[in-house]
Amino acid sequence: MDLMDRLSLFSTLDQVAVALLLLGWQGMGFWIENSGGRHPSVSWLMADYRRAWMQTMLDRDPRIFDSQILAMLRQGTTFFASATMIAMGGCMALLGNTDKLITLADDLTFDRTPEIVWEIKIILLLGFLASAFFKFVWSNRLFAYCAVVMGTVPNDRNAPGGARRAAQAGELNITAARSFNRGLRAIYFALAAAAWLIGAEALIVGSVIVTVIVGRREFASQSRRILLSNMPELSEEARRTRK
Repeated sequence: MDLMDRLSLFSTLDQVAVALLLLGWQGMGFWIENSGGRHPSVSWLMADYRRAWMQTMLDRDPRIFDSQILAMLRQGTTFFASATMIAMGGCMALLGNTDKLITLADDLTFDRTPEIVWEIKIILLLGFLASAFFKFVWSNRLFAYCAVVMGTVPNDRNAPGGARRAAQAGELNITAARSFNRGLRAIYFALAAAAWLIGAEALIVGSVIVTVIVGRREFASQSRRILLSNMPELSEEARRTRK
């Protein structure tokens, strides 16, 4: 069975549903990461707070507080990477034993669906989980880079290169957080992709619901209002390093 034969097993509604899922995933990610302007996302606002954190660190001695925060951030990436890896293992086990899934689906829908259809649906879910896993692992690595750069920042703000190194640590922290957020969004949309096991209509509904939830949390949440209510005073160095 070639590629065209496999695609013919899916209806037009299935193809539209998958396209909507991918569009919501990529479109929402682009909007969140490039919002700025008059209506910035939570992720965009937090980037400024991260820059301000690194500039404040210049005058903090000792810096145990900063190292503890960074350690907690790395623990979060480790937890989600481990959980995602377990979920990937479950999907791969399901790929090797789709008989029970097909039997259950037949009982619910009274319609015999080819095994390859179920395998492709599971592969789509597995793809989102794999993307999340790689993002979490890379985020963990970037937070480690940030910790190393933070260790080179002198305690004296007026020391040569001190502010520049703090700004570099801030940008590494922001890049790590961006990868972490991408991993979380991949998990959100993996949940939507799982709805395809029920049907194309369920996938469309799931994609819309997940897109709305992600958008609300980034652009209309209480946490966003709190962040906007007291934006930190950024140094000129932090402003110059903003991307």
